[in-house]
Amino acid sequence: MIGVATGLKVLAACALALALAGAALAAPPVTCDTTKGACWTPALQTRWQYQLEGKQRRFVDTGGINVDICMAPSTGGACVSPEALCYLSAGDIESFRPDYQAFVDFDAQCGHCLIGKPFSRTFSDEFWANINDDQGQSDFMLQMMEQRVQKCAAAGFDGIEFDVVDAYAQGQAVTGWNISYATQLDYDQRLANLAHTYGMTVALKNDLGQLTDLMPYFDYAINEQCFQFEECDNNPPPGYPAWVAAGKAVFQVEYRRSPRRFCPLANAANYNSIKKGASFNLYDRPWQPCR
Repeated sequence: MIGVATGLKVLAACALALALAGAALAAPPVTCDTTKGACWTPALQTRWQYQLEGKQRRFVDTGGINVDICMAPSTGGACVSPEALCYLSAGDIESFRPDYQAFVDFDAQCGHCLIGKPFSRTFSDEFWANINDDQGQSDFMLQMMEQRVQKCAAAGFDGIEFDVVDAYAQGQAVTGWNISYATQLDYDQRLANLAHTYGMTVALKNDLGQLTDLMPYFDYAINEQCFQFEECDNNPPPGYPAWVAAGKAVFQVEYRRSPRRFCPLANAANYNSIKKGASFNLYDRPWQPCR
């Protein structure tokens, strides 16, 4: 029978081994490659527009990807700045994208190991992706994201927003998949490194639970509704204030809260907050910046 002290030592050794193994698996941050692109980084205070729908003033044909952030819009919301980000959904599978069939084919070949439950009632034509790698799913997703990132770079975008990068926090009942914190963290780190490899900076979208661990990898943050849900700085702390303190811009959008309720708080926190439509449709209007 093993003694208590010896047993504790064994447990401690096992815990250390697991921690070291996890650290070894972590992808180290990759510096943005200035030989491939400008590696543009927004100032801490930067007015922005959030448009994924409707006619764009730039990038007419992007092969199925979307203009996302447009920096320094006019007072009416029109993009007048050369800087723009490219929106890519990295954690769900959108049936309306031109590369959708590749996801369907992989899913069929692996016995339906990739395409999960519908994302939501509002976005029922999107499906949660399985980013585990027991059958090569994560590798496949990263390959598909790289193809999209290449299109973004060729089109002249300045940065990337990878959306739907917090499946681990939603749980299996929502996504259809059991995705761990560590699996999500590794996947998101590799996404950030991918953007940097092609000379573009990268935004972390939501994923509040991993803000601290991912801050070394991402150049700025995009958040939806943290004032509505009262989680800008406490889910867990220190939240977005740590990004501001590190000189990394926070772009924040509210849909269903009045600007008079969140703008004073956003300005005090030095976030770049805006109000968009309550229906979640991201056309150019409505658009109301806090500053």
